Amino acid sequence: MIVESNRFLSRDRPRAFGGRRGLATGEQVVEDDDVANPHIRDHLVIHSATIRRTNLSSAKCTGDCCHSMHLRLLHSSCIRPLKKQQLRRNFHKPKFGNPKRSAPAKAPIDTDSNIVQWNTTITNYMRSGQCDSALCIFEKMTRRTSVSWNAMISGYLLNHRFDLAHQMFDKMPERDLVSWNVMITGCVRNGNLGAARRLFDQMPQRDAVSWNAMLSGYAQNGYVQEARMIFDKIPNKNSISWNGILAAYVQNGRIEEARKLFESNSSWDVISWNCLMGGYVRTKKLVDARYLFDKMPKRDEVSWNTMISGYAQNGQLSEAQKLFDESPVRDVYTWTAMVSGYIQNGMLDEARKVFDEMPVKNSVSWNAIIAGYVQSKKIDIAKELFDLMPCKNISSWNTMITGFAQNGSIDLAMDLFKNMPRRDCISWGAIIAGHAHLGHNEEALRLFIEMKRDGERANRSIFSCILSTCAEITALELGNQFHAQLVKVGLVSGWYSCGYLASAGSPDLTT
Repeated sequence: MIVESNRFLSRDRPRAFGGRRGLATGEQVVEDDDVANPHIRDHLVIHSATIRRTNLSSAKCTGDCCHSMHLRLLHSSCIRPLKKQQLRRNFHKPKFGNPKRSAPAKAPIDTDSNIVQWNTTITNYMRSGQCDSALCIFEKMTRRTSVSWNAMISGYLLNHRFDLAHQMFDKMPERDLVSWNVMITGCVRNGNLGAARRLFDQMPQRDAVSWNAMLSGYAQNGYVQEARMIFDKIPNKNSISWNGILAAYVQNGRIEEARKLFESNSSWDVISWNCLMGGYVRTKKLVDARYLFDKMPKRDEVSWNTMISGYAQNGQLSEAQKLFDESPVRDVYTWTAMVSGYIQNGMLDEARKVFDEMPVKNSVSWNAIIAGYVQSKKIDIAKELFDLMPCKNISSWNTMITGFAQNGSIDLAMDLFKNMPRRDCISWGAIIAGHAHLGHNEEALRLFIEMKRDGERANRSIFSCILSTCAEITALELGNQFHAQLVKVGLVSGWYSCGYLASAGSPDLTT
């Protein structure tokens, strides 16, 4: 045995450090991966047992420490890779079944943390408009909370799927206060005050959100008396309730009632002061607006901007400039109010000076100065500003198309129209009116038909333009069809524009 071991060691020493991890056995090198081979593995196990016995015999018989150290080193090189590889194999080896087939995955358990993740996923899908994906997640949930149901309801309402939201609300096994409030708010936003009121009356309990939602719904739709009745019944009014009824009076032009309400309470916040002051500005009662402005215990940017724009829009530019210079904080709206004020009063150079001094400009600022140059027939400067504008919107395109069309540059207007990323009825109306104004009646009619195919609804000005175009080319049958559509949608009465068609030779329309 000892002689065999010495012969083995003389061939090649085990590689304990560096190079490839393995054992040199004569002329053969065994890697860790080779341990997976059962023949090699058995050979290593048998040989390791032989090495252990040899080690013990050597230590007893010869006392050769160096020889014993070699044997221990050989034993370590054989056993350690084997143990490590075998441990790794045993760890990954399934206890039952085919070792090559992995165990089937278990269904996820609906713990509280998992439900929160499901609800978050539903909300994210709804926010991105993927209602079907949100519903798929919802249906896979084995346990749902009220938050899950409310996420689906509010998501449908967010995507204007009112019917689906109502169906989900009806299926809800147990509704909480949030569910009722979400549905009432959705009905209000969809203009269905009747459904909102029915839900409101059915509520088992109400909070401030419920009352304020109904108050806001009535106020936004012009039902001031109903809004006041709701306000009077609110058990615990908060600042939102008071501001809601105040806004109802102001938005519907009932400024005196708003003033009386304002005087009945002494705990108004800055939003309330701005609301009433804005009402005075809209009704051009600048003296009353300035009286409130001077009495305000605290002013914010909205306060300064409301008063500055009020003076500027009503031609009192010296007062507007004075307040502008006194304003402690100027935001983009403060600067834009001055630009618009100068433009409305025909002071384009002063407007351009303020515009150039603006530290930050938004789309409203750019559109205001471009519109100023268009109105002044300085279309070249307007086009230069339009090309420099970094934040073009549909209003910017419409302004330039209108400017080119009104100045007779219909080809340039048409080029802009074709390159628009998105169009609305103002865009179509501008290009149709431009062609009609130049006598291009057939092209105007063709664009109108294209607009209808594009799914855009015509407004009053477009219909009027098309009717006059039909009258000029004596297209009576087509003109009568357009006129019938105009009456059907309620834009005009039956006698509107009969003069156009009668002058083209239609005697029936004047009798």
